[in-house]
Amino acid sequence: MHILHVYKDYAPVLGGIENHIRLLAEGQVRRGHRVTVMVTNPKGWRTEEEVLNGVRVIRASRLATVASAPISVSLAWSMRRLSCDVVHAHFPYPVGEVAQWLFAPRRVCRVLTYHSDVVRQQGWLRLYAPLMYRVLSQMDAILATSPPYAESSPVLRRFRDRVHVVPLGIALSRFLQAPAERVAAWQARLTPHNTPLLLFVGRLRYYKGLDVLLRALLHVKQGTLAVVGDGPMGTAWKRLADELGLTSRVRFLGEVPDSDLPALYHAADLFVLPASARSEAFGTVLVEAMAAGLPLITTEVGTGTSWVNQHGITGLVVPPHDPMALANAINTLLGAPERREAMGEAGRRRALEEFNAERMVERVLTIYSSRCPGGDSHEDAHRSPLGRHRGKAT
Repeated sequence: MHILHVYKDYAPVLGGIENHIRLLAEGQVRRGHRVTVMVTNPKGWRTEEEVLNGVRVIRASRLATVASAPISVSLAWSMRRLSCDVVHAHFPYPVGEVAQWLFAPRRVCRVLTYHSDVVRQQGWLRLYAPLMYRVLSQMDAILATSPPYAESSPVLRRFRDRVHVVPLGIALSRFLQAPAERVAAWQARLTPHNTPLLLFVGRLRYYKGLDVLLRALLHVKQGTLAVVGDGPMGTAWKRLADELGLTSRVRFLGEVPDSDLPALYHAADLFVLPASARSEAFGTVLVEAMAAGLPLITTEVGTGTSWVNQHGITGLVVPPHDPMALANAINTLLGAPERREAMGEAGRRRALEEFNAERMVERVLTIYSSRCPGGDSHEDAHRSPLGRHRGKAT
């Protein structure tokens, strides 16, 4: 089977969707499929092609970027010249979604992973919505990443007959353990006085809610916060930490090499993702932390974060935009080491059972075979909670 994935960026560009596509594409190659990824070229001015770990990557030239969406005529042209069996688009990226609808071969299976609603660019959404619904209506299958997102998204509710839940998966093995000397080195660097270590990992974007966590830290009895990642809010949030008098308790580490991340997770006592908007649709960093045995604190924004993190089992879930609620949850778990350990172990088990990358690949391939023309007809076993049979892909 020849599978074509369509999105705006691909590795080595950093991002949750980019990393998901890489894991999925490489997993499909390992199962003997031919896989092409069609994205745009960050360099902008020409179309380039290479093979990465068995995946053919075509980076089409981009003309400009509008509302975070690279504009590329070459992407549509290159797609028109490809022959494939499955086109798998990744939403939101309007250019790619429309291009596959107009220019991919007619007799092809169309699948779309719906990673997130369009939350911030509401003006553009009003213009795009009629075309977006037309594109989605042509899909053989739409994949949601969690039951709560499938149920709460106003867009997905329109297409409940073709929505399937396929949770994101990661390569868990690298997070299950870390070299003791690297863990000790991070602890000595970040908490020289052996105080508790809180960890945040992610792009510093508005919806991550790090400002709420900084304000909550004022009410946390003890502990240091390590912030891993960079992004457009980095400067503002560093300034906020300074204004709040937290510079001695917050360490902004910037981008950390992937090889160092497992040790950082194992050095921490608690992982916090204080998301403030639906743009945080799933939170793969939560799965990384769970694999490392860390208890979690997340916020209830109606997405997959409070499904990945089960309240009272793998961690605690609090309201968003509420520094005191967040501080109380942090103080509660920091004061209960045995409870933290039990939650960490529960999280590790959940990660192994539910969020393994290989299981994700298998679930997606099952959707292909059940929903694509000429495939198997056992589709009912893979309907989302919105579907008539109220099951999910297994």
